[in-house]
Amino acid sequence: MENNKEQLEKIRHSLAHLLASAVLKIDPEAKLAIGPAVENGFYYDFDLSKKFEEKNLRKLEKEMRKLISQKLDFIKEEISKPEAKKLFTDQPYKLELLGDLENPIIYRTGDFTDLCEGPHIKNTSEINPDAFKLTKIAGAYWKGDEKNKMLTRIYGVAFEKKNDLDEYLKMLEETKKRDHRKIGKEMDLFVFSDLVGPGLPLFTPKGVVIKDELQKHIEKVCRGYGFQKVSTPHLAKIELFEISGHAQKFAGELFHVKSHYKQQYVLKPVQCPHQTQIYASRPRSYRDLPIRYMESEKQYRDEKPGQISGLQRVLAITVEDGHSFCRVGQVKEEVKNMIKIIRDFYTGLGLWGKHWVSLSVRDYKRPENYIGDPKDWDICEKMLTDICEEMNLGAKKREGEAALYGPKIDFMFEDNLGREIQIPTVQLDFATPKKFGLTYTNEKGESEPPVMVHRAILGSYERFMMLLIEHFAGAFPLWLAPVQVKVLPISDKHKKYAQEIYKKLFERDFRVEIDLDDESLGKKIRRAKLEKIPHLLILGDKEMESQNITVENRDAGNLGQFSLDDLIEKIGQEIKNKK
Repeated sequence: MENNKEQLEKIRHSLAHLLASAVLKIDPEAKLAIGPAVENGFYYDFDLSKKFEEKNLRKLEKEMRKLISQKLDFIKEEISKPEAKKLFTDQPYKLELLGDLENPIIYRTGDFTDLCEGPHIKNTSEINPDAFKLTKIAGAYWKGDEKNKMLTRIYGVAFEKKNDLDEYLKMLEETKKRDHRKIGKEMDLFVFSDLVGPGLPLFTPKGVVIKDELQKHIEKVCRGYGFQKVSTPHLAKIELFEISGHAQKFAGELFHVKSHYKQQYVLKPVQCPHQTQIYASRPRSYRDLPIRYMESEKQYRDEKPGQISGLQRVLAITVEDGHSFCRVGQVKEEVKNMIKIIRDFYTGLGLWGKHWVSLSVRDYKRPENYIGDPKDWDICEKMLTDICEEMNLGAKKREGEAALYGPKIDFMFEDNLGREIQIPTVQLDFATPKKFGLTYTNEKGESEPPVMVHRAILGSYERFMMLLIEHFAGAFPLWLAPVQVKVLPISDKHKKYAQEIYKKLFERDFRVEIDLDDESLGKKIRRAKLEKIPHLLILGDKEMESQNITVENRDAGNLGQFSLDDLIEKIGQEIKNKK
């Protein structure tokens, strides 16, 4: 979709005003809140005097198109605060917004007036009436505060051309089909329980297969680069996180735990402070460095109830985490190796090449937002800049997006729906080792603080699984599939042979199931395809006679007959290659 971004932003913002104008025609007593342009469209929040249903969206669209056809101007005016208060005397939310404004700006469009800084188009003739659509209604707290009143939010999407709208709506439909909550339920991967609580997913045996395979794979790759596995407790004294700065950063998100003996703990929001204490447990020499730890363990964040959604945002997060403690002169090699891990891992998922890289640095105007010595920041940022150039990453420099303790390199990937996702990250940290008094003895017998390099390859397993489910629409590659092979005997007389095949595959550690139900082969095949199983083994008279197996592949169709040994070699190689 190629659009003039600035013009599109104005169109979307202007449509939000037309939406408000249309709502007032249907509900003259409605109170107006805010209506910004957002990614792909716009929304407006209303305090309505009567119930509004989604079926009424088409009526609103019709009213908006009438306004567009009138070729109305968007007229900007600067007015005094007393004038604005008089103008919006019946609009309490606008009056509240006025309290923060010194020089109010209004826009007039026909007989509708809104408090707004803009920008807007000059005339409604700039809007293609066939290139927007109202999509849904939802609840939204005024100013995002759950203590405030719940308002009605009406969403819309908009583009410059109808073709772009059609393309986007098609993508939305595909997104619904791929929704990880829907597929997760159909494939029996995870569940939620009211008794356990929202935001606390329970992984079924099939869901655990995916999680475990991801963990085994990433740990194997990282071991090849010298990472050693560690395990740290789920809670700690709050002093640990006060030293690191996380207690301040996540003050509103910490879970506090009080023991029977009145000892105070918090559930860990991050793993790095725990790992510093493993490093600090004994004297370290320059000969020991780099020291590399990896850990896949739970972290906890007290998210707002309204923000919890499927596996995307949860309270208990299983994070794949790693940290290197090294000398300044070793930083470049450490970071480069971590980038190689990211490249290899995402190449195996078919995502490498459909990505771009962000070099996230400080907001130089707000140094108070970061911890550590500015000179250390200068060194870190120079190192990461050099690495990006040396590895031809084509990184885009992003000011103000650094971590609390240092700059970072983030990787943005595009999934099968064209959505941008950010997961892998490599972060430099001179500050945390100094905060915890971490040292090593250099060649001269002097103490020096190490540099800490943070890295996450797949981030949280929950969110990563959500992305994989939606990226593959549940049709996982063979190495990740919860069930890799299903054995389908055609009739009763083939069941014994099918059980022999099943047993041999099971003994070779393939994830295999057998369908012994007394149903037609067609029904068994349809059911297995709905389960998105990569290989179906069909066994009938011909197969029993030849002692072979007919293989139906999920993606390629009928592959013909194989001996069991050849089949084991074929699928074993496919699993090993992680394709």
